[in-house]
Amino acid sequence: MHFHKGNRGHGPSPRMRGNGFGPGFGGGFGEGFGRGFGPGPGGGGGPRRGKRFAGEELRLMVLGLLAEEAPQHGYQLIRSFAAKSGDAYSPSPGVLYPLLTLLADMGLAEEVAAEGSSRRSYGLTDAGRAELEAKRDVIDAAFARLSAMAEQAGRTDAAPIKRAMMNLRTASMQRMTRGDADSETALAIAALLDEAAQKIERL
Repeated sequence: MHFHKGNRGHGPSPRMRGNGFGPGFGGGFGEGFGRGFGPGPGGGGGPRRGKRFAGEELRLMVLGLLAEEAPQHGYQLIRSFAAKSGDAYSPSPGVLYPLLTLLADMGLAEEVAAEGSSRRSYGLTDAGRAELEAKRDVIDAAFARLSAMAEQAGRTDAAPIKRAMMNLRTASMQRMTRGDADSETALAIAALLDEAAQKIERL
């Protein structure tokens, strides 16, 4: 049995135009970017979560993970989802732990003693293995979606962009705080930012 591993704008915002390089520039440029491109939910703080799979799919995927390595406790399973999706998806403990209890109640998984661990761990039962065999196509398709998430996460890593944006913000702010900065300097910086935005839009 085999299981698979594994507001776009149109130029700078009004707060970036002209000589508005004070709090407006810092908030509109830094905070707005962080919310849109961060790694966590909505863009900051951690892997994206959310309901990506139907309950039946998630149930079968947990059985598939238990077939790969057992026994496993809930935290190990959550880490396995994150690893296979490139940190793009993992079920919350509030979803996974009740699901493990449900699988045990259904006779598809059972609590087993895990050497060296006090956590409640689970392994497959014979009925669980039979369920895997019967639903192999569904499980393989679900794990393929996890692999696709990992590939997409690798292609859209925003870390280099965030670094460059921070460098741009720092350079702009430092230039505007120099004693010889005036409205013409602000307009010149704004023109450079506008030009960069237009080039990015044409990519």
